[in-house]
Amino acid sequence: MSVKLPIYLDHNATTPMDERVFDAMRPYFMEVFGNAASKGHSFGWEAEAACDKARQQVAVLIGGKPEGVIFTSGATESDNLAIKGIACRLKHKGRHIVTQVTEHKAVLDVCKKLQSDGYAVTWLQVDRRGGVDVDELRESIRPDTILVTIMAANNEIGTLQPVREIGRLCRERGVLFHSDATQAVGKVPLDVEADCIDLLSLTGHKMYGPKGAGALYVRPAPRVELDAIIDGGGHERGCRSGTLNVPGIVGLGAACEIAMREMPRDAARLAHLRDRLERGLMEHVDNVIVNGDPARRLPQMTNLTFAGVESEELMLATCDVAVSSGSACSSATSHSSYVLRACGASEAEAQSSLRFALGRRTTEEEIDYVVDQFSRTIGKSRGMAPSPLLRG
Repeated sequence: MSVKLPIYLDHNATTPMDERVFDAMRPYFMEVFGNAASKGHSFGWEAEAACDKARQQVAVLIGGKPEGVIFTSGATESDNLAIKGIACRLKHKGRHIVTQVTEHKAVLDVCKKLQSDGYAVTWLQVDRRGGVDVDELRESIRPDTILVTIMAANNEIGTLQPVREIGRLCRERGVLFHSDATQAVGKVPLDVEADCIDLLSLTGHKMYGPKGAGALYVRPAPRVELDAIIDGGGHERGCRSGTLNVPGIVGLGAACEIAMREMPRDAARLAHLRDRLERGLMEHVDNVIVNGDPARRLPQMTNLTFAGVESEELMLATCDVAVSSGSACSSATSHSSYVLRACGASEAEAQSSLRFALGRRTTEEEIDYVVDQFSRTIGKSRGMAPSPLLRG
């Protein structure tokens, strides 16, 4: 079977829209075009009903209630709304926030901004596998702590944090818990109730939905109160003003419903392909290191260090395969991965690492092609004889 090039293995940056999602969205561009805030006629009612259905679909996927779903433009806005909204609302109670050093920039930069505004931020370190020490987190909580924000899954190395343990600790201590679950939602099971997550950020384009459509889950009972960061009309229960992106919201809901249904099958298949990729590369390339936690990680991705080979050079030499040397949010900079360095990697190791993120359309033939191309390219870069052609 021939392989169609180029091959896309950067699904943690974004995913192609599922055709079923696009089909669900199509009518809401030209036929059902009403404003969901128009309460006086059927055009608005239809749009509102579509958004309400999507709330239900999002809520089911994360084990929450539809009235807790606040639609946003994506996870970055959701992170900003959660952290800044709580910081402003609870500043009378305290100005201390706890996070960890390998968060997405949408969390790190918000916390840095609050720190510059007079808030105290505790930056938890991680172990070599990217995991947070829950005992260290426990010790960091103070009487003036108002929020703990810890991601569910790391976007660069895939490490899964113990969100249920963290959530229960926060609940016991009376501190709100926010989780940026952008990379985890739709890929691994999450339950905001069982995990004691008070606020959760997600976005559509990481799970085969549209770009520009996301959500923040805000625990509705007892209600978590937060201040809005966008004013002008009081939409979304006063949390996020602005005309709702109805087609995008419909697509987000459809993507969540599909993920809920197909997640177990997708996870098993992609974990198999990921393992095939790792095994193939390790068989044909010396000094390959798997970054992150091999036991607690996302099923569809791996981050590998190829000692002695610059990742940028490797990507240029294998330009028919789309991979990443870091997160999409940091692609404009030439610095090595802050995530890998926080996990103890040297500068040279961080600059020799690549992220491979598989998706629904990824095939075994593609994986074998990638193993062959990368093993050959790395061998040439190291001045070694090319590996023999690999077969599936």
